[in-house]
Amino acid sequence: MSPAPPMRLVVPAPALRDRVPHRGPAADASGPPPFAEEVAALLGERPRRLPSHALYDALGSSLFDAICNLPWYPITRAEIALLQTHRQAILEAAGRHPRVVELGPGNGEKLVTLMQGGGEDARFDVHLVDVSETALDAASARLRRLPGMSVHTHVARYEVGLREVARARVSGETLLVAFLGSNIGNFDPPEAGILLRDIRESMLAGDTMLIGADLVKPVDELRIAYDDPLGVTAAFNSNLLVRLNRELGADFDLEHFAHDARWNPVAQRIEMHLVSLAQQRVQVPGAGLVLDFHAGETIWTESSYKYEGEAFAGVLGSAGFTPVASWKDEDAGFLLTLASAR
Repeated sequence: MSPAPPMRLVVPAPALRDRVPHRGPAADASGPPPFAEEVAALLGERPRRLPSHALYDALGSSLFDAICNLPWYPITRAEIALLQTHRQAILEAAGRHPRVVELGPGNGEKLVTLMQGGGEDARFDVHLVDVSETALDAASARLRRLPGMSVHTHVARYEVGLREVARARVSGETLLVAFLGSNIGNFDPPEAGILLRDIRESMLAGDTMLIGADLVKPVDELRIAYDDPLGVTAAFNSNLLVRLNRELGADFDLEHFAHDARWNPVAQRIEMHLVSLAQQRVQVPGAGLVLDFHAGETIWTESSYKYEGEAFAGVLGSAGFTPVASWKDEDAGFLLTLASAR
């Protein structure tokens, strides 16, 4: 969830749209499992869970865009300010007219900000990868307003879509992979490592990756970012139940569930949950489920891991990247890192 500077250069270094709609390493060429199958599997676990990518239907994507404008959610504003300040240096490091791939583009605002650093004569072959067609439509429409943009969309998991793009690159073409918004924070540490290694495998030595990461900060700041006073994040989370009712014929009563954002200090993550306020039975016919909830039982809908800045360089290094430069917004506790594949 983004303010403006102060900014300082850190070389080298580390890290809701800003929150990844993907589940990690189990991806293959067939893409994500059918929604009903995924819901049936995850709601049957203990603790009960739902896939975080399911938060981003059309309404959920719009609510997330609203979250990014809230004063309590500084990530997006901080990242855009960093991109505006350093975009020319980033594009120069990526090479002349690189093939650009953004994993999880959101509404496209951040990539537009970066691409504007190329100048009027710049030409970019841009590829957007996401499982949300709503996000892809919004991002591609925004990017196509810029001159010199050839924009392509890929409805796929991150690593699958990136593989498709990398296989089609022409000889001598450089690759710039943008993984912004602290999307990496939606993967637990082992999954994040696997994903970064998968990304590296699709790149050649000397290709570049631009990655954003949200940092550990005071707990009160984290909680209000994920449980804002206007209730926008609560609506974003609860909309997941609305989607289950609409698409799978479920009978969740929204008045019997409440949004809960909690900080897990051991795992260094914010967890979003939907808490059952009463003993109740819920049917989800489309997933073949009859669920009995006790009061206080939760459905875990999303995690957002926060990084210690010094440690993130090690995370990148273990995945085959060398941090080239990083820029930090001290007030927002947000880090933008440019790394080279080695």
